[in-house]
Amino acid sequence: METADVVIVGGGIVGSSIAWHLTTAGCRNVLVIERESSQGKGSTGKSMGGVRAQFSTPVNIQMSLYSIPFYARFDETLGYPAEYRPQGYLFVATKESHLAYLHTNFEKQKALGLETARMISADEITAIHKDQNGISAVSTTRGEVSTRTVVNAAGAWAASVAGMVGVDLPVTPLRRMLVPSEPFDDFPHSSPMIIDMSNGFHFRPEGRGFLLAWNDPEETSDKPDFEPSFVEKILILAANRVPAFENLPVNPKRAWAGLYEMSPDHHCILGGVAEVPGFYLANGFSGHGVMHAPATGKILSDLILHGNTGILSDVSVLGFDRFAKGALLHETAIL
Repeated sequence: METADVVIVGGGIVGSSIAWHLTTAGCRNVLVIERESSQGKGSTGKSMGGVRAQFSTPVNIQMSLYSIPFYARFDETLGYPAEYRPQGYLFVATKESHLAYLHTNFEKQKALGLETARMISADEITAIHKDQNGISAVSTTRGEVSTRTVVNAAGAWAASVAGMVGVDLPVTPLRRMLVPSEPFDDFPHSSPMIIDMSNGFHFRPEGRGFLLAWNDPEETSDKPDFEPSFVEKILILAANRVPAFENLPVNPKRAWAGLYEMSPDHHCILGGVAEVPGFYLANGFSGHGVMHAPATGKILSDLILHGNTGILSDVSVLGFDRFAKGALLHETAIL
């Protein structure tokens, strides 16, 4: 008969940890029994894998204060990669009662020696910081970055980024949907992008089929979720424009939606903001971001490095201050 000083039933992460700590402490005759073909196939392998110390009871906090450093040095101690990534936890409270609860727990955690937890405001999450000279730093989920220059190129989410430095940016998200066809050979694939001026329906070759688009004038959504009823609308427009498209095969599951970043005059907003030195805008392209990205990159680079650019005869017409001045531009060729 075999003998063991300690028999552990269960080879998941708890049993394995007990076995490791026993053997490390000198108890070498330890047997782990696991019914599966290998360890970690039970609850351990199905865990979300979170590690935190933000608890409300002292025992849980103290156990975490031992466990977290253990995971941090796991690779060095055991010689195996744990792939542990300490990205932290963020508890979001929108009610005063929840905020009070978190604050009470925070005081307990601090009293027990937890030094990495802190209470923060919404403004501090991926925040942009200023000092008396303008932009000074950016806080990210991976730490703080000191800088004197920040470029807002956040697309449909540009307004919220501008709001971090107190700038009211008139850029709003607007859903646009696209429908690709299945392979279709009854129309030439050498055709250009074709636009129906009567209603704005447009299409172009895409792979062995065609990509259909239309800016529904009744669209108001700011969510990038595809609406299945859009397929029928656009197929009617397609068949009216191109009779051969009456039999155009499409798979709604392949369709998608995205967000335009709309400015009030359908022109982009480029350049610095006088009230916030070091804060630059590259927003509001209203559907023209991809086609104008090369020019935008050159213009912003020139403005940041030299204060002017030769790409446009007068870049100031695209400036943020045009809205306060009432000097809006007027573009009619919008898709």
